[in-house]
Amino acid sequence: MSMASRLLLPLLLLLIPLLPAESKLTLDYYKKTCPNFAQIVQQVVADKQLAIPTTAAGTLRVFFHDCIVGGCDASLLISSNAFNKAERDNDVNTALPGDAFDVVTRAKTRLELECPGIVSCSDILAEATRDLVSMVGGPFFPVRLGRKDSVESRAADVEGHIALPNMTLTKIIDIFASKNFSVQEMVALTGAHTIGFSHCSEFANRIFNYSPKSDHDPSMNPEYVQGLRKLCANYKQDSTIAAFNDPMSPGKFDNTYFVNLQRGLGLLASDQAMASDPRTKPFVDLYAANQTAFFQAFAHAMEKVSVHNVKTGRKGEVRRRCDTPNSMQTN
Repeated sequence: MSMASRLLLPLLLLLIPLLPAESKLTLDYYKKTCPNFAQIVQQVVADKQLAIPTTAAGTLRVFFHDCIVGGCDASLLISSNAFNKAERDNDVNTALPGDAFDVVTRAKTRLELECPGIVSCSDILAEATRDLVSMVGGPFFPVRLGRKDSVESRAADVEGHIALPNMTLTKIIDIFASKNFSVQEMVALTGAHTIGFSHCSEFANRIFNYSPKSDHDPSMNPEYVQGLRKLCANYKQDSTIAAFNDPMSPGKFDNTYFVNLQRGLGLLASDQAMASDPRTKPFVDLYAANQTAFFQAFAHAMEKVSVHNVKTGRKGEVRRRCDTPNSMQTN
């Protein structure tokens, strides 16, 4: 080693601790750079929810679909273009409500005026989801901030990551387990169906010509079946017809969803199966009897979802527009 190299080496070693460490999510991430972040998001989501009461359920669904595929990085918010089919245009996501995307866009617009280039779309989605859940009666839980946005989004990446109503419970448990979520956490997260709705096509096979022996799923309440048949009579002609997941208190985040499962009022086959399967029934019964236990479990599981495979530091970017990576923007 030359004399110059010997002199340079200690200087390089001294510099190593000064290199920026990998960023971590914190509760006060925007305290100095965008101090009004929380207030702006709260105001936007409150206005939107009051105008469109299904916004909370839609945003919660978009948040989960984003996080469970590649992490909470707002990749689901990116629009397709002539060269790429994005996540939001995968068949699983095409029914996601536009109001959920709109609430994030509105918050982003306000924040870009207040503190341009600072707040990520993924942080907005996480914060807005928590605020909306709380607005409709659900638990409040801390949201750590500092996520970066993905620079890409591919429809093909969605396959196999999101549970579908026609999947077996074993398959759904396996999907959650592959992402390090327990059966109890899965049941708690499925309790999100206490708000929102499902299109008739997602459960029509349960209420029409179920099997040679039964015209409907025998695990369903017969009166409930009759009501759904009337509602969904023309669903093949009108694909927008939908039913509330919780027919008793559809606009309120509570534990009625689990009580419904015990009474055969589960709308989706995969949900109703949880009320009888020995792996999930104890948690369904617990949450049906104790709303506090459900809220605590849901809040804990949502915190875990919100940090799932997040991108920090240089692993992503702060998009100027939530529907387009910065490299694709012309202005």
